[in-house]
Amino acid sequence: SPYRGISGILVFHKGIIMKEYQKPVPEVKDYTRPYWDGCKAHKLLLPKCRPCNKPFFFPGKFCPTCLSEDIEWTPASGKGTIHTFSVVDRPPSGAFAGDVPYVVAIIDLAEGPRMMSNVIGISPDEVRVGMPVEVVFEDINDDIAIPKFRPVQ
Repeated sequence: SPYRGISGILVFHKGIIMKEYQKPVPEVKDYTRPYWDGCKAHKLLLPKCRPCNKPFFFPGKFCPTCLSEDIEWTPASGKGTIHTFSVVDRPPSGAFAGDVPYVVAIIDLAEGPRMMSNVIGISPDEVRVGMPVEVVFEDINDDIAIPKFRPVQ
C-alpha cells in the first residue's frame, strides 16, 4: 500500500519503502511475456527461430529472417559490446530529468542480435564503442525488471 512522504508517494516493494516509479512502464503482451518474465528473474532471454536457428531481438510474434512463428526462448549470456551510443543531455520528459546525462546504446549481444538499452555504472564521457558490457536488471516494481548494461567488471 502507498505511503505519503516528504518526497512524494512511496511504495512498499520487496520489504523496502521506495519512491514510486515515475517513468513509462513497458506494456507486456502475450508474445513478449517470456522475455519480461525472464527479466523479472534477472535472466536475459532471446526469442530464437526453430527453423532457421537464429536468435533475434526485439521479441515479436515471428522470426524477422524467415517469418516463421515457430519460436523458442533461449537464455542469453548477457554479454555484449557497445556498437554505438548517444549521451542524452536533454530529457524527453520530466520523469527522466534526474537521470541526465545518461547513455542510450545499441549493444551487440554475444549471441548476435543487437539490443537498445542504457549503459550504467560509468560516466557517460568514459563510454566507448567496442566496450565490453554485461546485463544488469533494475527492478521497477514486483512485475517488471528493466535490462540495462554496465562495463564488464
